[in-house]
Amino acid sequence: MTRTPDHPDADPSPAAPTSLSAEEIASAVRSRTLRAVDVVAEALDRIERADPVLSAFIEVWAEDALRRAGEVDARVEAGERLPLAGVPIGVKGRRGLGTAGPLLEAGCVAVGATSVPGPGTVWQTWGLGRHGPTVNPWRHDRTPGGSSAGSAVAVAAGLVPLATGNDGAGSVRIPAAWCGVVGLKVGNGRLPSSDRTGLMVPGVLTRRVGDAAAYWRVMSGNATTAGPGAGSGSRTGSGSRTGSGSMSASVTASASASASISTSISTSGDRPTAVWSPDLGFDSPDPDVVAVAHTAALRLAEAGALRLTRPRTPFRLHDPAPAWLALRTPGAGPTPEVHRIRAANDSRLAALFSGTRLLLTPTAPTPPHGHEGPGERYSTALTWAFNLSGHPAISIPAGFGPDGCPVGLQLVAAHGEEALLLEVAGAAEGHLGPW
Repeated sequence: MTRTPDHPDADPSPAAPTSLSAEEIASAVRSRTLRAVDVVAEALDRIERADPVLSAFIEVWAEDALRRAGEVDARVEAGERLPLAGVPIGVKGRRGLGTAGPLLEAGCVAVGATSVPGPGTVWQTWGLGRHGPTVNPWRHDRTPGGSSAGSAVAVAAGLVPLATGNDGAGSVRIPAAWCGVVGLKVGNGRLPSSDRTGLMVPGVLTRRVGDAAAYWRVMSGNATTAGPGAGSGSRTGSGSRTGSGSMSASVTASASASASISTSISTSGDRPTAVWSPDLGFDSPDPDVVAVAHTAALRLAEAGALRLTRPRTPFRLHDPAPAWLALRTPGAGPTPEVHRIRAANDSRLAALFSGTRLLLTPTAPTPPHGHEGPGERYSTALTWAFNLSGHPAISIPAGFGPDGCPVGLQLVAAHGEEALLLEVAGAAEGHLGPW
């Protein structure tokens, strides 16, 4: 994918820090080739120039960010080997710092709070930033998706290389798909979440798969082992944070294992099997969207990143909408209908993943809609089943639709298989990218 989003200053110099990945920035800051203060100052300048059009941020914390960047430089000077030293990040919403603690410990610098839907807006539609509605950087008359709207736009526009999100029905994956970036939803119960329903979990948006992997390496210091109750939003383990020293050690230990993320599949010859489903058996996605996502899946198979297989019977899930909406109704609890849908889908997914390692679908069933709203269509139709079931999922750029907007390919894996998703996505980046 080589097209450039339609946003101010879309072509930074290759030497500009914001054209670098998070991993490249951290490496340069650790080696003192770049200073964190300079990286963050450049990001803040870029936000100041581009955000009046994009409206990706609710707040920008310039003074505090520069101070924290100076602290990162001092820590590096003192000999700390911070895995994400000096990486400027956006955090979703004004409360986003509460879940970004491990990233800040690892050396990230939060430059601001990214936009989320404002009062009176439909959450599926768009974010509301400092300067008005958040626009899709590829087409300003289209929504970036929600609810992690500003995070997706900030990453797609090159304002920051990494931004946090959370995903209760597709809120990371849908804006990732519509803005042409990578969006990882971790498995339910793997990281702490305050959502009473257990549907919403943390996630991240990046331009490079390696940066999403770096996020997971840092955050998985918090990770718990997803047990049988993961699909019900249960927590298994304390979710306690590690200190920066032990976290750095664990990240360093795992870095070499992830360094060849884009090549390990092809060199090992062990191609993970995958099942393609255009509609999960119940939806009617737009044919143009299906065609782009399916072509991407076929290209990955032809390149040896995975092996497409057919299940013995067509794969079908029950439409999760009634169960999801019932769980989200204030004051409502699980109903017999919720239990029925959830149990049936859990059983079918367990059967699927007993015979294959990946499920591939389009991420969203439609292209980005206008700012007037989605109408009667649910953009979540192909994503929220995996918030109910608790499976990890990732959206990667698949190509472009006839409207010029990006289309996403969703990869879903068994409980606890975030590393597999990142490995296959890394291989995909080599064949479908650069993104």
